[in-house]
Amino acid sequence: MDLTRLSSLLLVFCCFSASNAAGKQRGFFGYVDPIDSEKVIVDKATSDTLKSSLTTVFLPIVYIIVFLVGFPANAMAIWVFLFRTKKKHPSSIYMANLALADLLFVIWTPLKISYHLNGNDWIYGEPLCKVMVSFFYGNMYCSVLFIACLSVQRYWVVAHPLSQQRKNNKVAVGVCVAIWAFVWLTSTPLYLYDHTAKLKDPNVTTCHDVTVIQDVLDPFASVQLPYFYFIFMGLVVFLVPCVVIAVAYVLLLRALGKGIDDSAAGKNRQKAVVLIVIVLVTFLVCFLPSNIMLVVHYSLLKDGVVNNGYAFYVATLCLASLNSCLDPFIYYFVSEDFRNHVKNTLLCRSSRTVERMRVSFNSMKYSRQSKSYVTDSGNTQSSSC
Repeated sequence: MDLTRLSSLLLVFCCFSASNAAGKQRGFFGYVDPIDSEKVIVDKATSDTLKSSLTTVFLPIVYIIVFLVGFPANAMAIWVFLFRTKKKHPSSIYMANLALADLLFVIWTPLKISYHLNGNDWIYGEPLCKVMVSFFYGNMYCSVLFIACLSVQRYWVVAHPLSQQRKNNKVAVGVCVAIWAFVWLTSTPLYLYDHTAKLKDPNVTTCHDVTVIQDVLDPFASVQLPYFYFIFMGLVVFLVPCVVIAVAYVLLLRALGKGIDDSAAGKNRQKAVVLIVIVLVTFLVCFLPSNIMLVVHYSLLKDGVVNNGYAFYVATLCLASLNSCLDPFIYYFVSEDFRNHVKNTLLCRSSRTVERMRVSFNSMKYSRQSKSYVTDSGNTQSSSC
């Protein structure tokens, strides 16, 4: 699959860039300067990484691409799901919330772009740094949970095609509300400790990059809160949905194997398989490396281990951010209804105009001789749009 190949190549490039930039790949440790308590001292490897082209050139380029593609694409997706899709289905409800989660992440990328282009110097203050970090991780885990819900819904549609839609819509809305409440509640710990650090060399203020160790003999005391947070989110909010997606995919394949035919229902079920496969691949490629590095990074930090490959972790976060600009294209290429709604929106066709065109088109009779549609009065119209 081209999407998988492209993402894999980007991951390899990120790893290569990170290894070149970080040298021994030392972690971003910092210790309070004994002479000036307001300054933080970092080692040479950390200083070189903060000055390297990986963090000052490559990362902002990726985030610029994410913003230029993800912002209009997700905004268009939300518009289509809310105002152009008349018949709401559980899948469209989950997709709309997934697009909203992606959009809430994308709107903060200009601050990250400015931060990296400015030499990793955060000039917006500690409160805004906390907000950006909480939105970054909160909406990433929102995306994970909504993708899991979408995968389960795909299986449910195939296994129970005659289920009551109104009841399922209410369940979907309730699940979405619960996910938003859960993620925003669990992101509270990110507001309880400082993320900025004023460095002595280089003379910059980092945001969520340098971990300040207050006591060299007891490093765990300085990273206790983020350690428990990211371990919990990685093992529960990432690993559990990952297992759910895998189970839903296996059950979907079993259900399709029992009832494959050439009918329209069979084609719709095949589209469901394509959707869940693409979502599964995107999910694993974009989120798996960053969540593994989160757990590894903070597990090593609590023990005071310096060689933790933090530069590679920063690169994997870039890879995770690509999910926000890939999801709208998944909707477009897999869902025919979404594709038609996007086309009509771009052509500035109102819902009433589209409905009139549909009624007029359905009232015509197709002529094989002229390969066109003929009305009852004998007038012909081309079948192309």
